[in-house]
Amino acid sequence: MIATLTRPPFADVRIRDARRLPLAPAERQAAPADVYRDGEDLVARFDLPGIDPAEDVTVEVVGRKLVVRGERKDHRTEDAEGRRFSEVRYGEFRRVVPLPKAVDGDAVRASYDAGVLTVRVGGVFAGTTPQRIEVTTA
Repeated sequence: MIATLTRPPFADVRIRDARRLPLAPAERQAAPADVYRDGEDLVARFDLPGIDPAEDVTVEVVGRKLVVRGERKDHRTEDAEGRRFSEVRYGEFRRVVPLPKAVDGDAVRASYDAGVLTVRVGGVFAGTTPQRIEVTTA
């Protein structure tokens, strides 16, 4: 008979220790994103609640890359006893989305609504529809 011992994940981590756990560099810098194709356009949606898009976000096209960067500022304070628990990540963020081809900045539109930044890169997939080639047999 074989016995298997399992432990729940994070069994050794106490709540008071969790705030001291370092984040991986990629976790500190990336903004959660949903990137998809909509016809000939690329659409990227970023979850960025609690920011001022006019002051704290920059959207750029650099060659074949869409670059979204900014900062979520921490405006909260600790209570009288110096306690605070937060799962929200504050500080600078940066996300790079590769594009299939270089585009002009005029093809990019960005809007912010209800904590979601939506960036649409128009026509980036134009002319990239695959063509099926018939395979013949001898």
